[in-house]
Amino acid sequence: MARLVLIFIRKKMMKKEIYTCFQLWAVVALMVLSSCGGHPDVPSSAKEIKSLPAIFPDYCDVTVPCNIAPLNFMLPADEFSECVARITTPDGQQRIYGNGVKVQIPEEEWHTMLDGSKGKSIKVEVWGQKEGEWLSYSPFEIHVAEEPIDEYLSYRLIEPSYVAWTYMEIAQRHLTSFEESQIFNNEITMNNNKIGQCINCHSYQNYKTDNMLFHVRLSNAATVIVNDGKPKKVNLKRDYTISSGVYPSWHPTAKLVAFSTNLTRQAFHTANPNKIEVYDLASDLILYDVEKDSVSVVSNDSTLLEIYPTWSPDGKYLYYGKSVPLPEEMNDKDIRTTYPKIQYNLYRRSFDLDTHQFGDEELVYDAASDDKSVTLPRISPDGRYLLFAIGQYGCFHSRHHDGDIVCIPMDQYQGSPLNAENTSPVDLTLVNSAGYSDSYPSWSSNGHWMMLASRRDDDNYSRVYFAYFNDGKVGKAFLLPQEDPELHISLLKSYNRPEFMIEPVKISVAEFAKVFE
Repeated sequence: MARLVLIFIRKKMMKKEIYTCFQLWAVVALMVLSSCGGHPDVPSSAKEIKSLPAIFPDYCDVTVPCNIAPLNFMLPADEFSECVARITTPDGQQRIYGNGVKVQIPEEEWHTMLDGSKGKSIKVEVWGQKEGEWLSYSPFEIHVAEEPIDEYLSYRLIEPSYVAWTYMEIAQRHLTSFEESQIFNNEITMNNNKIGQCINCHSYQNYKTDNMLFHVRLSNAATVIVNDGKPKKVNLKRDYTISSGVYPSWHPTAKLVAFSTNLTRQAFHTANPNKIEVYDLASDLILYDVEKDSVSVVSNDSTLLEIYPTWSPDGKYLYYGKSVPLPEEMNDKDIRTTYPKIQYNLYRRSFDLDTHQFGDEELVYDAASDDKSVTLPRISPDGRYLLFAIGQYGCFHSRHHDGDIVCIPMDQYQGSPLNAENTSPVDLTLVNSAGYSDSYPSWSSNGHWMMLASRRDDDNYSRVYFAYFNDGKVGKAFLLPQEDPELHISLLKSYNRPEFMIEPVKISVAEFAKVFE
């Protein structure tokens, strides 16, 4: 751009047109601003609307990390022709943005604003032009927390509803910017018959990536384990296990991974609004020793289902979901009939790191007593809070409209089972959506940011939401920022299994592919 400006100036000077230095720099500034969209003006007159603007994503009155990427947003393009936003920082500095119906803030300017607003709030005023008339909306605030969010996030990108699938990838996103890169994709190791793979269940030890894993199914099936930065392909199936391992959880300090082993099936509904049902015919728990390449059984109750293991941050307990017995009259029925009656409670077992032995089973949360089913437990990094997904039945609440997130202070558990009647959960009114699936909860490494996958925007696509958490107080959930806010609408992929990381995966896609050679 600068080169084009200089050529323009030289040509004018060759024609002996006289410019002052001030005029020349004015030309340069105007051209550079024009190339970047410039800063628009606030409308000189507008009709006052005493309500918040209907921006997408909804960033009105949210609390955000002090290092998050710009919260770009837009007004509905089918209603508005233009949008202008004025942002005022706590020190009184103002910046104005607008490009059509979108507000897109340069990263450097945004981070300057965040740095000067930690522990304070940024004021946002929005104007929208509708049918030739400018409307002025009530201002809102963006509160800037002093606590940062983990810099990286990974997720699987996949179609939201499928019988068969083609291309899929596991990607990682830099949360302080908009940079996204691939960790792996399912085409690079296709066999000669062009049979693809299902890739899933990426997982990390203690938010770091030198010890991590992901699964590859069907073609070239295996689990790819990264041990101290070195990837290898392993087969977790043993003669005494139902399947190879799924739904992993790394021990926080030892080279151990807890898995469930599952015979999983899918059902596709034609009338049920939940659309897809994922259920298990059988499932157990296993422990994999990465250094010894050995698999031991944690629990294998042949009559019940055991899923979604997760370690406590100190590694002293393994939490998991376990189904309750079906009513006797349903024991001989097909699972396609009984699936709405399958419910899971939350259990844990103590773990001795020296002997690798597990203690007796403890019932932590009795969801079935309230006619509910609990899955995906996560303990906060400080050990003080228990987070899980809940719904009326089943283990795959990401497909259930009644799926919600629950958070319970762990000091309420004193050895006797908790339930809806004897607990006082954290208020997650600003986190859960009404009538849409909220699932797959997790914690940032500092415990100040909750993350979940939610279908609240259109009921079809799972997208990543964050919420501020501080000593049992929770802020309004907000959508993962994108450089172009319209990407959330145009990208026909769901964000599956979002996982926090404090660093990126450093192994390239090509390096991962070599383990299949």
